[in-house]
Amino acid sequence: MIIIAVGWLALITLIHASINLHLFRSKQSATASPNEFRIGFLPVTCHLTCPVTDFINKQMTGESIFEPVRFNGWPELKEAYLSGYTPATFILAPMAMALREQGVPIKIVYLGHRDGSAVMVHKDSRIYRMEDLRGKRIAVPNRFSNQRLLIFRALKQANMRPQDVELLEMPPPDMPAALYAKAVDAISSGEPFMGQTELDGYGRVLWLTKDVWPNFISCVLAVHEDMIKNHRDVVQRLVDGIAKSGKWIDKSMDHRMEAAQFVANNYYNQNPRLLRFVLSKPPDRVKYTNLTLRKPDFEEIEQLGRSAGILNGTAHFEDYTDASFVTDETAVQPYDWDPKK
Repeated sequence: MIIIAVGWLALITLIHASINLHLFRSKQSATASPNEFRIGFLPVTCHLTCPVTDFINKQMTGESIFEPVRFNGWPELKEAYLSGYTPATFILAPMAMALREQGVPIKIVYLGHRDGSAVMVHKDSRIYRMEDLRGKRIAVPNRFSNQRLLIFRALKQANMRPQDVELLEMPPPDMPAALYAKAVDAISSGEPFMGQTELDGYGRVLWLTKDVWPNFISCVLAVHEDMIKNHRDVVQRLVDGIAKSGKWIDKSMDHRMEAAQFVANNYYNQNPRLLRFVLSKPPDRVKYTNLTLRKPDFEEIEQLGRSAGILNGTAHFEDYTDASFVTDETAVQPYDWDPKK
């Protein structure tokens, strides 16, 4: 029976790798042509500009400038990049920095968002400040997530130690159910999963990241270094599209509500009311402008990453970024597209 069970486990693993991770396809070159250019994303608001760019280009020209590939978790997304299947990806900032420290040819070229995260507790809990989390269980998305660093930062500000709380790694889609069942005392990840608990009536905002870490960065747009060397024009077109999408989203609340509708239906497989909620309650819960790469932002992440034991300090801003694709954000104009015309 044990041999049979092991055999089934191995078979399921192989099928998963083949279908979901594409690990047994021929390895994609990081210098692929534009028509073969894949970009990985998760169904979170931190990655919203990816599907928005794809959708708007299809409406305006009939074709996209890349092929968006949706993943449901960080391990699969990371492995797809490492295998060469996605020469570009939205990824956690500390994860990209750690990969660079390990010698992976990855370059951050733009931000995915600012803010867009929260710490949620059960509405019936007696947790109203950071000190109330002493001895409690807090779920974070990943060891390399900025939400984990957010907790470290908040602990320090409250004169608490990391040992004062129990951090658990949990896929963001599983967090609302865990909080509902009171299996954890607090959760923190990118939206819309935090907003889901609030919208469904059992979650309460302990604090939004915008209020405790202004201009918080969780996810970034990163590309393979060979793409920059061999197809810089392709990378420029990608970054331009993501930047114009961000400006388009933030141009008006109508645009935010339109994006919530077509992204939820066509890319995220979520109820549009959820994206509408997190893109409007409050309107600056997550922002898609001011996304150029700034050294001080990453230096703070480096410092927190070293304190948390996830970065060793061998790679710095100039090593893991290429800030040359958008040097003046004021020159970026939103897409000239009106979904109602």
